[in-house]
Amino acid sequence: MQRRDFITLLSGAAVAWPFAVRAQEPDRVYRVALVLPVGRDEPAGLAFLDELRIQGFIEGKNLVIIGGSPTTNEQIATVVPAILQAAPDAIVTGGDVIARALKKATQSIPLVVMTEDMIAAGFATSLARPGSNITGISLMSPDLDGKRLDILIEAVPGARRIAVLADSNVATLGHLQALENSARARGAELLVVRASNANELIPVMNDASARGAVALNVLGSPMLQGNRRAIIERAGELRLPAIYQWPETAEEGGLIGYGPSFIEIYRQRAGMIVKILRGAKPSDLPIEQPSKFKLVINLKTAKAINFSVPTGLALRADKIIE
Repeated sequence: MQRRDFITLLSGAAVAWPFAVRAQEPDRVYRVALVLPVGRDEPAGLAFLDELRIQGFIEGKNLVIIGGSPTTNEQIATVVPAILQAAPDAIVTGGDVIARALKKATQSIPLVVMTEDMIAAGFATSLARPGSNITGISLMSPDLDGKRLDILIEAVPGARRIAVLADSNVATLGHLQALENSARARGAELLVVRASNANELIPVMNDASARGAVALNVLGSPMLQGNRRAIIERAGELRLPAIYQWPETAEEGGLIGYGPSFIEIYRQRAGMIVKILRGAKPSDLPIEQPSKFKLVINLKTAKAINFSVPTGLALRADKIIE
């Protein structure tokens, strides 16, 4: 072995050594806090826990799960101190509002955050090296919301006015302006309606319909995801063809879903937690992005609202619900 090769090998070992040392201490019980809009008994929550189990972190054996998810923004002030007092080894959370509250409250506990755009939200300056106690998943929503708008325009050819349902806590003016410009270039007018909580959803959807919107693009947001069933139901009553952030939403009754799998994203989040529990520092753990996307179309919903899905779009779907 050449001296240069030996030094290189030694350097690589030095980098890997801390991770090997901490690669799951046999007598240690790890504590993970879940501050999420998804219940642990829902499919995504079960997938998260299953992925931890596969990686050797088993609840009731060497893992304690700490819960405390706020259902409203007003509850954050009480939930965050309670979570920190429980002294978790890492916290999994999502959405700008609760993540900002946790970021302000602790600079030492690792946070695995999922937001629509980690850089734009100010949680990191670089995807490659977050540089703080925060890492996680950036969902690329500014790009994907535009792609969903394109799909919706294709689904409703000739649509002159399309509504965008945005969460006031998340959507930025720059992002919405980009969507408006994209729609205008395709010959459509974009009508942006905003809601900051569940009580505002139905009124703003009614307003969009009354103002002539013939289709609906539901943007990415934990609040909108958490209230998806109400949105699906009202969109059906208004006969508004709608597209959603997650393909699973179409399986639950939405007309069209396009994006990464919600369940697989939760497995991805669990994988990041495993790296942290085994010694990785959030500051050095690159922010991940989804790489696989699915188009799911629900023909049952299309029939219920008397809507015909263009054949070309249906042929491109990864899954059709009939």
